[in-house]
Amino acid sequence: MLRLHVVLILLLLASAISLVSAQHRSRSLHTQLEREHQRMRMLETEWGQLQIEQGTLAAHARISDLAETKLKMHAPARNQVIVLDSPEAVQ
Repeated sequence: MLRLHVVLILLLLASAISLVSAQHRSRSLHTQLEREHQRMRMLETEWGQLQIEQGTLAAHARISDLAETKLKMHAPARNQVIVLDSPEAVQ
């Protein structure tokens, strides 16, 4: 009878330790999940800002303006344009 009590107490202790360990792991994973969700939200915000910035930087009017002001570029006059036919088109 005493042996049975000792075995049952050991099983109870093992079960209690296992339960505490599982709860700790669950809390740790939940904390990690929350951190990753927060990181995901930050990355989504940054992605949206980058898309807006890309749209702004790639706008045709902005590129044309920069080419004219910073690079001193301009469209050629009609008499300066020469159209070349490819050899396949001549045959």
